[in-house]
Amino acid sequence: MAPQHPEGAAPAPRSPGAGGPAAPKGDRPVEGDVLAAYLRERSTEFLRALRAHRESGGGAPEESAEAVRALRRSARRISGTLHTFRPLLDTEWAEGLRPELAWLSGTLAHEHAHASRLERLLLALHRLSGAVPVPAAAGVGAREERARGNGAYAPAGPDRTHLTVGAAKAGALLDRRLTLARTRAHSTALEALGSGRFHAVADRIALLAGEVPLSPAAAGADLRLPAAAAEERLTDAVAALPLLTAGHPYNAAALVHGLAPDTSPQPQDAPWHQVRLLLRLHRYAREVLTGAPAETRLEAADQALTRHRDAAEAAAAAAEAARTPRIAPATAYALGVLHADQRHEVEAARFAFHHLWHRLPR
Repeated sequence: MAPQHPEGAAPAPRSPGAGGPAAPKGDRPVEGDVLAAYLRERSTEFLRALRAHRESGGGAPEESAEAVRALRRSARRISGTLHTFRPLLDTEWAEGLRPELAWLSGTLAHEHAHASRLERLLLALHRLSGAVPVPAAAGVGAREERARGNGAYAPAGPDRTHLTVGAAKAGALLDRRLTLARTRAHSTALEALGSGRFHAVADRIALLAGEVPLSPAAAGADLRLPAAAAEERLTDAVAALPLLTAGHPYNAAALVHGLAPDTSPQPQDAPWHQVRLLLRLHRYAREVLTGAPAETRLEAADQALTRHRDAAEAAAAAAEAARTPRIAPATAYALGVLHADQRHEVEAARFAFHHLWHRLPR
């Protein structure tokens, strides 16, 4: 079984050589020194973010939150790079560090995820009930427009009485549930950042900033081979997706699973989440090779899959809230409409990715 990636499981990289992809065409090989320089740079960013977090001292929430985001960003890139280029690194060292980075990145992500999910659901409730100003534009860009404050009153639907009655109570229920979850996640993150486990990770990152333990295979190796293998795994995973179905917007087949008593995750979502992880590994590998951020279209495809994940998780949160015992029928109705709305957002994100993927250069 492959080790855990910071945000989920990813297939194990193939060793360069027999059975792997052919060497990509180019002027000359990309050598192991480039990998070492990239890891040192990401480690320096991690240590800089850690220093900024300590200096904020919890007194400035914005600065502290930005430092935590920078920690997560660096941890994800280091872990993803260790995964893709594992054959060129000291195996014992890489396999020991990657699970710790996965633990750290996952622990720090929960608070932000709960806050974003609550904001997304409340904005959707307001838009659906027509109770507050919402943007005139709809679709995957609507959330960003709402966040910027570019809004207009939504047209009154033919009959929103039942939804308006239940929306306020549904919003209050979601607020209680997700605020409590966010508070617990915040406490867990603070405990993690003060733990001996985290300090051990920070010490190992500090050593990495000075020296990268490359394996003997790194001498004369071409980094384009493992990067090409990462791209091949992504291409294979995308080929297994129902892109033909996703090419038709707002396919609502997943709604059947919606508010059923079964609380298991929506089975249609897992392959898309896996593609998101593989796309990130591909992006990080491209960063190693080029020394620059990913191309705009690759970034846009990643954003579409992130919207897919956010909408899927928001729909699950609405469904879970609707299963609360003894809630009023109007509240349950509002949560059901909210769940359906977020599943439509899932389909819209798949539709967007479908078009973006076919525009990516091959």
